[in-house]
This record gives sequence, structure tokens and C-alpha cells, in this order.
Amino acid sequence: MTEARSRTRKIKDGILNLLMLLSAGLLCGLLLGLIGYILYRGIPYISWTLVSTKPSLLRGTVGILPNILNTLYIIVMTLFLVLPLGVGAAVYLNEYAKNKKFVRMIELAAETLAGIPSIIYGLVGMLVFVQFFSLGTSLMAGALTLVIMTLPTVIRTTQESLKTVPAAYREGALGLGAGKWYMIRTVVLPCVIDGIATGCILSAGRVVGESAALLFTAGMANELLSLPEAVQPGNAGSTLTVALYMYAKERGQFDIAFAVAAILLVFTFLINMAAKAAAVKLKQKRG
Repeated sequence: MTEARSRTRKIKDGILNLLMLLSAGLLCGLLLGLIGYILYRGIPYISWTLVSTKPSLLRGTVGILPNILNTLYIIVMTLFLVLPLGVGAAVYLNEYAKNKKFVRMIELAAETLAGIPSIIYGLVGMLVFVQFFSLGTSLMAGALTLVIMTLPTVIRTTQESLKTVPAAYREGALGLGAGKWYMIRTVVLPCVIDGIATGCILSAGRVVGESAALLFTAGMANELLSLPEAVQPGNAGSTLTVALYMYAKERGQFDIAFAVAAILLVFTFLINMAAKAAAVKLKQKRG
């Protein structure tokens, strides 16, 4: 009887392992197929003229340099605002807040915000930042809208990372006479660099891939702006995702749209690699 049960268990384990391998293989196949198709359709239409000029109706040229710069501006402004807010909120909730009911309410609110469709954020951003605060359709209004969108992600990833730090680390630092903030800054935060980097990568990925909210807040202008101009009210600009939407949906230029999609893939990959490299360097420096 025992041998029969053992044989049955092995068969079930084998079937489950096979199903998991098939699922993983299907997922990887879909991902590689999607990436391969986009690169196959987009790379032939990528040129230096495309990435180094702005579109001109008079010359009949198509360029996405303003869209590339606007995407970089949006990423920088959003991360500059959301990382201190998100990490600070996570540290407060995990290290300072004593009211567990209040913490659970904030966590529930963050999870609810993370599930709201981006188009609703766009409408709220248009009403609040564009109209109420008189920022106009601008990159700053788009960045502030994306801060609200990505804040729950940064809070939750950092908070979950803080929960994994052993309590003995905190007790040891406090036992040696360190103050609470000094203990958090020198002992706890270095241990959660990976979690902060993960939140940064997820936020940057959502910023790069967002279009619905930016259509209402950042606008669709294709003018070249410097960084000081980008933070001023009324200076609108379209990102790469908005440009992709416009070329594919409004103009029917699918070749250019696939070229923009291929550039977006490379852009996202470089951002992820840069964030991971920065996290490793910070960890080595702290270590």
C-alpha cells in the first residue's frame, strides 16, 4: 500500500512539474514572440533622422527626438518626486506608526489606488493639476499625475522589503546606543535597497508605458524643450507612448509606430539595467 501511494505521489508530482514547465515555456514563448515581432517590424524603420529630428510638415519629415526627451523629462520628474514620498511613507508605516488600524487603512487605500484605471487618473489630473492649479496641459501636470499613479507601487514594494529586515538588526543597533532615525538610515535602509530599486523599476516602467493619463495632462506637442522649460506650466509635450498612439491610431503610419515600439523596448531595458546597476553599487557602497 505504501509503495502504491508513493508511486501515485511521484506520478502526480511529475504531472505538476510538467504543467509548470509547459506554463513557463508558454509564457517565455509569448514574451519572446512579442518582442521578436516588434523588433522585426520596427528595426528596419529606425534611422538616425528619425531619432535626431522633430517632425516637420513643411519638410515632410518624421522625427521623434522631442518625444524621447519628453519621456526622459517625465521619468526624471516623476521619480524625483515619488521616490522620497513613497520611501518616506513606507518607513513611517513600518517603523513609526503605532496604530495598526491606521496602517491597514493606508495599505488598503494604496492597493485600491494601484487598481484604478489610468484613464481615471488622467481625468483627475486634468481637473486638478491642469485646471484647478492652472498648470495647463504640461509635462509637469503629467508628471504629478504619474506621481499619484506610481506612489502605491513604491510604498508597497518598500514596505514589504522593510518587513523582511530581521528585528535583531534593529535591536542590535538600538542596543549599541544608536538613535531610531540613525538606525533606520544606516542599518535598515541599506538592507532594502533591492526593494527600493524594484519600486523604482516598476514605476519607471509604468511611466514609460503610460499614454492614457498623459493624453489629458501632458498633451501632444512635439516641440523641443529644455529641462528648465519642461517644468514650467503650459509647456506641453508628447511622450513616446503618446507618439506611438498618434502614429498608429490617428495617422495610420504603422511602420513608424512599430519603430517607436522597438525604441520603447530598448528604452525600458536600459532603464531596468541602469536601476539594477545603481542598486548594486549602492549596496556595495553601504557594505
